[in-house]
Amino acid sequence: MEERAMDVVPGLEGIPAAESAISYIDGEAGILEYRGIPIETLAERSTFLETAYLLIFGRLPKRHEYEKWRNDVTFHTRLKLKILRVMEYLPENGHPMHYLQALTSAMGMYYPARDTLDPEARYWSAVRLIAKLPTIVAATHRLRHGDSPIQPRNNLSFAANFFYMLFEREPDPLFERILDVILVLHADHTMNASTFSARVVGSTLADPYTIVSSAIGTLSGPLHGGANEEVVRMIGEIGSKDRVREYVEARLAKKERIMGIGHRVYRTKDPRGEVLKAYIGKLVARKLIDPELTGISEEIEKVVAEKLAAKRLHPNVDFYSGIVLTGMGIPTELFTPVFAMSRVSGWLAHWMEQLQTNRIYRPTQKYTGLRAQPYVTMEERK
Repeated sequence: MEERAMDVVPGLEGIPAAESAISYIDGEAGILEYRGIPIETLAERSTFLETAYLLIFGRLPKRHEYEKWRNDVTFHTRLKLKILRVMEYLPENGHPMHYLQALTSAMGMYYPARDTLDPEARYWSAVRLIAKLPTIVAATHRLRHGDSPIQPRNNLSFAANFFYMLFEREPDPLFERILDVILVLHADHTMNASTFSARVVGSTLADPYTIVSSAIGTLSGPLHGGANEEVVRMIGEIGSKDRVREYVEARLAKKERIMGIGHRVYRTKDPRGEVLKAYIGKLVARKLIDPELTGISEEIEKVVAEKLAAKRLHPNVDFYSGIVLTGMGIPTELFTPVFAMSRVSGWLAHWMEQLQTNRIYRPTQKYTGLRAQPYVTMEERK
């Protein structure tokens, strides 16, 4: 029988894989909304925990709902002793994303949630995953540098607690606010690679820890997460403001990428980047960020606008988040784990949405190999 003709779309670009009511993007107009609310509004008026509730449960919480949700997350931030011991035996030169993926998967053995259709199991899985990922990230960083983990504090906000577990000091209030805003901005972004991974694994009715572990593994790839790390490395490589033009022009001449410039979806300014750009101004005004760092980044913006604006390539959220996180003292190797701490809320929202009308993902393929070949014996093989 003759094979049916099929068109293959590399990377499934532009192919709808699901219907979703979670987040909306208009890349031409530079719009991002969570459940219909503009990201700029949420960044200004909401918190990460409230935004996570919005994504997962489909609406903003009432006061008593938010207080319960916040308290449940706050009082589940500690890790079991055996999980901490597992961390101690992992190699110190392992990347924090590998720690995070391994320990998220291990958590599933301590908090079994095999009945994914049980609302209670889903709720407490969401609570534990959102609560414990920052603790894992902070503890990983300290253990990798020979320091003991710091226990979370229940009297601090979600963002402040993470900062405290990293550095054993409370953050400047502006740092606390900016870190919370970064978590809001990265919480979801429609059907990206890690979200698709979460939905595919979720469609098998796997448990939520396995689902989030698979999404973390997807995010760890350099083509998905990690772009903000590359931005910081690029700025360090440039070294000074007066070398920016030479650096940018040399890369463009070789048709090489400028890290943090352009986006697969946005053909105008990334709305998340615009929010962070405003906060960089506040950090500069308070002298809380290295002026040389911002001087180089501003010059990159200027040269890129001159060279690439006609091609509709602009700085994206990674360009600004790398600068902000560096300015706050967050180690570069933690940039992608911080991304995961935020995006877990989106992964959970898509997992729960997937279960509403679940059908296991089973795409087809276009076969390009040989057919009806004879078996050649070992002696006859050439």
